[in-house]
Amino acid sequence: MKAIEITHPGAPDVLCLGERPVPVPGPGELRIRVSASGINRPDVLQRLGLYPVPPGVSDIPGLEVAGVIDQGDAVELAAAGLRLGDRVCALVAGGGYAQWCVAPIAQCLPMPVGLTDVQAASLPETFFTVWSNLMDRGRLQAGETVLIQGGTSGIGVTAIQLAKAFGARVFATAGSDEKCAACLALGADAAINYKTHDFQTEVARLTDGQGVDVILDMVAGSYVAREVQSLREDGRLVIIAVQGGVQSEFNAGLVLRRRLTLTGSTLRPRPVAFKAAIAQACLKSVWPLLASGQIKPVIHSVFDAADAASAHALMESNQHVGKIVLTWEKA
Repeated sequence: MKAIEITHPGAPDVLCLGERPVPVPGPGELRIRVSASGINRPDVLQRLGLYPVPPGVSDIPGLEVAGVIDQGDAVELAAAGLRLGDRVCALVAGGGYAQWCVAPIAQCLPMPVGLTDVQAASLPETFFTVWSNLMDRGRLQAGETVLIQGGTSGIGVTAIQLAKAFGARVFATAGSDEKCAACLALGADAAINYKTHDFQTEVARLTDGQGVDVILDMVAGSYVAREVQSLREDGRLVIIAVQGGVQSEFNAGLVLRRRLTLTGSTLRPRPVAFKAAIAQACLKSVWPLLASGQIKPVIHSVFDAADAASAHALMESNQHVGKIVLTWEKA
């Protein structure tokens, strides 16, 4: 089969179209004939040599795919409500940039009704991540207020829509007025251009000095101090990436006085059982919203798989709004 390989750590042009053996599913797994592969920030970090592949996982990048089940144990598939030929999308720990991909059955979900393969390929990594961190770890409730850092990223566009669908008041940050407008169009109640306005000051203004209940943060670093200042009593800060650095200084006294929770997680190394629980939560609570159109995938660009380098260059430019997807039609 054809697959995108990382020839050595480096810039986007280290990605190349190569040949690999077609993978064979083991117990509890199925194989997908891939039509589309989602691109995510961890793929870029892996390409740069900054995100090691977990033991036993394919070195081919890619964490989410969509396509058709073409191999798997019929009994195991039936137990999961699936069968050969079903159109599915799946979260994988690696191997997604390829014409065939093996995935744990428990991490596969039927494509939501009405969605294309490209749209479905944009779902698993972002929706699983947002659900796990915003709803589970962040315990976001209807009527609460949430600040989403990076509102036009793949995670951001997902988090805005999901939080609104569950009845939260949503603020988002973005790096331009155009991106702020995109956040508002997705349902955000307010959007803050972090290049022209201080988000801590704006949060204080928007909440009459009370602060927000939850912050979903992909920056960390120097942001953490201002985020702690921006949380109201019993607020929760959830860190899911450290693009701004791993070192942070903040007022620990505020954590005590306001009873704050600082938490975070990474999804890739978690066991199948953990991801399976997220999959079932999304199937029950999110997939109907996708099927009804209340929540919509946001696709910025689609690239032929052979042009994966250009797709990665676009992601690193931070000019996109939403998801970037590879397709295998011409590979």
